Amino acid sequence: MGWKTLDDMDLGGKTVLVRVDINVPMEDGRVTDATRIERIKPTIDDVLAGGGKPVLLAHFGRPKGKPVPEMSLRHVKPALENVLGREVTFLERPDREAIDAAPADAVILLENTRFSPMEEENAPEMARFLASLGDVYVNDAFSAAHRAHASTEGVARLLPSAAGRLMEAELSALEKALENPERPVVAVVGGAKVSTKLELLTNLLGRVDRLVIGGGMANTFLAAQGFEIGKSLAERDMADTALDILARAEDATCEIVLPIDIVVADEFKAGASHQTVGAGACPKDAMILDAGPGTVKRIEEVFENSKTLVWNGPLGAFEIPPFDRATVDAAQKAAELTEAGRLVSVAGGGDTVSALNAAGVAGKFTYVSSAGGAFLEWMEGKELPGVAALMQDQ
Repeated sequence: MGWKTLDDMDLGGKTVLVRVDINVPMEDGRVTDATRIERIKPTIDDVLAGGGKPVLLAHFGRPKGKPVPEMSLRHVKPALENVLGREVTFLERPDREAIDAAPADAVILLENTRFSPMEEENAPEMARFLASLGDVYVNDAFSAAHRAHASTEGVARLLPSAAGRLMEAELSALEKALENPERPVVAVVGGAKVSTKLELLTNLLGRVDRLVIGGGMANTFLAAQGFEIGKSLAERDMADTALDILARAEDATCEIVLPIDIVVADEFKAGASHQTVGAGACPKDAMILDAGPGTVKRIEEVFENSKTLVWNGPLGAFEIPPFDRATVDAAQKAAELTEAGRLVSVAGGGDTVSALNAAGVAGKFTYVSSAGGAFLEWMEGKELPGVAALMQDQ
């Protein structure tokens, strides 16, 4: 573990810049889902308990480097106060004098960092300005750690820095899952396109013992092997790439698990008439919308014989019943093994979180990451600038 945590920092009497992700959904000026705010509360509470004054840095929406009134963090303040159970001071134009003048136990929220074009440019001037506002920097926004911005990377190199509680939990879970896992390791990768997850698949081949491929991606692999897939979603022009991945998996002694049976229907709609057939028996006028029960049974056996699971993406068209069955059944099996202490399960990515919530098991996995792009880039083996900046010797 090359990064410091709040436990390593002396916060007494210090102004603590805390980079958080409170980019929450809003409707009619009200926050509709406060999950991201709830997840930063332990860090803010611990900064206050350590005698520090938390000053929150955050972005909201995509204002493209200029002030956009409806993207002001002023709108998030009431929900933040509600979650923290205390008043929050909002500063539209921050300066050190105003921060120092606030009470020692104040929580201060600064305006949207992306209102300045210098944020996304990671301009040294902005990093220096932010550093002048505090004594210590804490990054609690893993979801923004793949961006080299002034508030995620630049300022971290100018002040004593540490990971917040959410960042700490995320990094610890990811370390357990792929950096230093208990073997055997299985990865589940689903989703529509092989092309968008090519780097991910390539990175996983050398790191996991078994790789389960589902969703539209699996159709591309089936088609590449000469199976009939009818009108199914697939990238037929990626056939050579799919065959290359299969060959490389064999060289890496990584077993690829593809559907052995499939659920097919004539149309993509809820409750559509459907049937289960063998993987090569999709009628020409039908489409594959889910993995079949035989495939799920095989996946469950793989889970039972694994110690670590990393999951990104659904196994079928999970948004529409009954084509959510494979994803739900496999997720419930993973949750059951996790609760029994037999499996370390880490999942992430937008669709994945939605699928696990729909299956009612998100709270039963070892860790579910709310970071979409950062989680994916980490799985692809890329260095995350916001994490790398915490690794420096201070």
